[in-house]
Amino acid sequence: MYKFFAYLNRMKYINRWGLMHSNVNENIMEHSQQVAVIAHALATISNVYFGGHLDANSIAVKALLHETSEVLTGDLPTPIKYFNPAIRDSYKALEQYSNDRLLTHLPSELSAEYAKIINDNTSEEHAFVKYADKICAYIKCLDEVKMSNSEFFRAEKTIYDEIRAYRRPEVDYFMDNFIQAYRLTLDELEE
Repeated sequence: MYKFFAYLNRMKYINRWGLMHSNVNENIMEHSQQVAVIAHALATISNVYFGGHLDANSIAVKALLHETSEVLTGDLPTPIKYFNPAIRDSYKALEQYSNDRLLTHLPSELSAEYAKIINDNTSEEHAFVKYADKICAYIKCLDEVKMSNSEFFRAEKTIYDEIRAYRRPEVDYFMDNFIQAYRLTLDELEE
C-alpha cells in the first residue's frame, strides 16, 4: 500500500496565514491550485510576448505540488521561516526531509519521477512558481483588504513592492493587465 497521494489529499487540512486573522481561511490545497493557474499564465505570457520557451504545463504541475512538504511540517509563517539565516536553512532542510519521506510512499519508479517535480528548487520553472506564489499572496491581501481586514493593509503594500522588485516582464505584464480585476465585485466583473 502506497500512501503518497493520501498524504497529498491532506493538503486541504493545512491552513495558511497562521499569524494573521483572515476573514476567509485558505488551505494549501486551494492555494496550490491558484498558484498553478498563475504560474501557467506567467509562463504563457513569457512564451507569447517575451520570447520565452517555457513548458507552461510542467510549471503548472510543479506549482500544484510546491507545498507538498507542508503535509508533514505544517505551514510555517513567513516571518518565522525567514527570521534569520539559521532558521531559514534549518527549515529548508526540514522541507527536504519531508519531501524525501513522502517520496518513500511511492513505488521507486514513480518516486524518481515525482522527485524531479517536488525537489526542483533551482530551475527557471521553479522561479516562475515562486513568482506566482508571491502574486497569490498579494491576491489574498486584496481579498482581505476588500473585506476591510486591516490585518492585511501593510502586507498588501509590502508584497506588492516585492513583486515589482522582481523586474520580470512576465510578472509586470500580469500585474499591469490582470491584477486590477481581482479588486472587482461579481457584478463589476459581469459589466
